[in-house]
Amino acid sequence: MRRHRLHLLGSLLLVAAAGVLTSGAAPQPAGRPASAGPRPLGQVIPAPASVTPGGAPYRITGGTRIHVGGSREAHRIGEYLADLLRPSTGYRLPVTEEGAGGIRLRLAQGPYGTEGYRLDSGRGGVTITAARPAGLFHGVQTLRQLLPAAVERDTVQPGPWLVAGGTVRDTPRYPWRGAMLDVSRHFFTVDEVKRYVDRLALYKFNKLHLHLSDDQGWRIAIDSWPRLTTHGGSTEVGGGPGGFYTKDDYREIVRYAAARHLEVVPETDMPGHTNAALASYAGLNCDGVAPPLYTGTAVGFSSLCAGKEITYDFADDVIRELAALTPGRHLHIGGDEAHSTSHADYQAFMDRVQPIVARYGKTVVGWHQLTGATPAEGALAQYWGLDGTGAEEKERVAKAARNGTGIILSPADRIYLDMKYDRTTPLGLSWAGYVEVKRSYDWDPGAYLPGVPADAVRGVEAPLWTETLENSAHLDHMAFPRLPGVAELGWSPAATHDWEAYRTRLAAQGPRWDALGIGYHRSPQVDWPAG
Repeated sequence: MRRHRLHLLGSLLLVAAAGVLTSGAAPQPAGRPASAGPRPLGQVIPAPASVTPGGAPYRITGGTRIHVGGSREAHRIGEYLADLLRPSTGYRLPVTEEGAGGIRLRLAQGPYGTEGYRLDSGRGGVTITAARPAGLFHGVQTLRQLLPAAVERDTVQPGPWLVAGGTVRDTPRYPWRGAMLDVSRHFFTVDEVKRYVDRLALYKFNKLHLHLSDDQGWRIAIDSWPRLTTHGGSTEVGGGPGGFYTKDDYREIVRYAAARHLEVVPETDMPGHTNAALASYAGLNCDGVAPPLYTGTAVGFSSLCAGKEITYDFADDVIRELAALTPGRHLHIGGDEAHSTSHADYQAFMDRVQPIVARYGKTVVGWHQLTGATPAEGALAQYWGLDGTGAEEKERVAKAARNGTGIILSPADRIYLDMKYDRTTPLGLSWAGYVEVKRSYDWDPGAYLPGVPADAVRGVEAPLWTETLENSAHLDHMAFPRLPGVAELGWSPAATHDWEAYRTRLAAQGPRWDALGIGYHRSPQVDWPAG
């Protein structure tokens, strides 16, 4: 989502970036022992709702077992936990139905909601209790962060593996805690998307928004319109080979994300940002002439033809096939920067397309320009404006919110992860300004937009646009260390929000990222551990 023309970084700049992108990933010597004492119970991200330290720590040993009761879902999460811990501990960690001590994953009724959990730790073991599997999974991420950072390594480490004693009670503030990955400007493989999903899971995100189409490329196979991918998916920004996901590829991404309790929210942007589709099918153009494929970074020049019936046949087919592939509730139809679509045509288009989404059993999500039309009942509008966006535009969003439209907050000058940290950042863009870690973290979603009722805010989402990003190392460098702060804004109670306390907890994540091979930006606003 862009306010003006963007320019691709030159290849020399990307080459120069290569040295910077490894700055946070210096390997720790394999023989260095983990800290002798346990990490403090509250030193995790996102900050838990309630932490009560006390009692002796639990020590994971070669005799530890993971007990999951008779639940198939708990068993899957237990195996996930065991797979995380086995390489670094060297322990067998068998997953069993019942037993005393060890690590227990327990599904039971209680005040946990759909994603909350309780973690109890003491000398005799660790128990994570939740009402739903998602809560168990999130509790496992807390347990993971309470262990030494060396637990993330893929070779045996010396330990000890201590979990501080006490109780964590935790539920999320918002139901929508999302991250968007643009796979259209530059294409990312299934494995690269999975790698990003694993980053998100560690911080309790629950939505993966995939931006699957734009002017530069169409990335999802649609059987009824095959040239969308064979032609429209054949390039990307800068003229690279592009690529696309087969339906089986997409199903695999959905499966992998679901196993980590993330819902995939697919986006096909309409009526603007559609040059890849227009280049693939001449009939979608008002003049019947297909434009050439596009590999630049300008925005706002393309539009589906709102006055042609084939446009709605196209939209119906795309939405029908994508909805059939997507088990989640939501389908994103874009709607931003339709500068080449008249206001009347934009309204007419949205009036026709939103009911198609409902017909196939999905809830409409759109960028906040959707509020310039008439949002469907139950629709969600994703705000990507700035702190300084004009009052009229903000009031239009607020009015829609007061009329029942849910709001997802993605302010570009706060949590667009492709914004440069400062003028020396070799990747990213700066049209929304420079966004360092404190600015990204230090705001309140519940009070951000004037006139928007607090209960209309569904949550937050951190977009990562890829005009200048070409691989996983680039994604890591721009996402970290800002991504965990977005997770905390979405999960933690407002009362826990404190920059000084957060920057201390954030610094403690650095060795974990080193162990995971994440090349992060070593922000001068954070006192990172030496080494």
